[in-house]
Amino acid sequence: LGQLDIPSEIAHEGEQLWTQWREFARRHTRSLDRATIAVVGKYTDLADSYASVVKALEHAALNVNRKIQINWVEASDLEEATMHKDPLKYHEAWQRMCASDGILVPGGFGERGVEGMILAAKWAREHKLPYLGICLGMQVAVIEFARNMCGMANAFSAEFDKDCEMPAVVFMPEIDPTTMGGTMRLGSRPTKFQDTEFARACMIKQLYGGKDEVHERHRHRYEVNPKIVDDLESKGLHFVGRDAETGERMEILELADHPYFVAAQYHPEYITRPLSPSPPFLGLLLAASKQLDAYLAGQDLVTEAETKLKM
Repeated sequence: LGQLDIPSEIAHEGEQLWTQWREFARRHTRSLDRATIAVVGKYTDLADSYASVVKALEHAALNVNRKIQINWVEASDLEEATMHKDPLKYHEAWQRMCASDGILVPGGFGERGVEGMILAAKWAREHKLPYLGICLGMQVAVIEFARNMCGMANAFSAEFDKDCEMPAVVFMPEIDPTTMGGTMRLGSRPTKFQDTEFARACMIKQLYGGKDEVHERHRHRYEVNPKIVDDLESKGLHFVGRDAETGERMEILELADHPYFVAAQYHPEYITRPLSPSPPFLGLLLAASKQLDAYLAGQDLVTEAETKLKM
């Protein structure tokens, strides 16, 4: 390499990148404080189902100088039916979730376990535990809030009951509900932060570096019913990000007066990188380790590490 004619600015950039990677690897082998996240999902018996989620958690944790510990919680084990069928499994599931520093509800399809996910969102909201919902995790957060804060006791998703009295989540209008093949909303699409007092100062926008628009990857057929958005926002559940094309599709929500309650319709875990963690995951780990306020205030989080990672 010494014989190559490398411009000084490129050489300096390479040296900085190499330093970052060395520090990242050093943290991976060190004994760091742990942050425990309960992943409340449908496929927890096969952890590879959430491989991207696991990597996003690992990347975010090491960037805030923590080791991640995942408490896997099968969503259906939190439901009342399990309490009657297998009380031990029920109480163990609740213990794992309640003992965690934060809760993550990832995506999924089908009705099994949905009521357990709704209970997880309710627990996080009421007990001010950091929460991140992804895709279905956003939808269950909306259903829970509609039921318990907006008086919509029968709120549910049209995915699981097409004739439900109060559809908080609906099939996307431009898609044929009778045809499953090739009908998902896929790929990278822009989300625009709203120009409201709350959205301009919300935590998730700050975590995205104050950008007015972000591009994230999607994979869904259902979305939040726009007809109930005003009711939800009047009670404090703000949809700070909407699709840039129409402004009618809810993409990001953040709950007011909560340490960190954020959910997204898209899948931010798909584009996480070791030295560039996904902002929603970064926020979850910062909140779970009680460093979010300091981070948003611009304080240096590194005390013992030799090198600050670029976030």
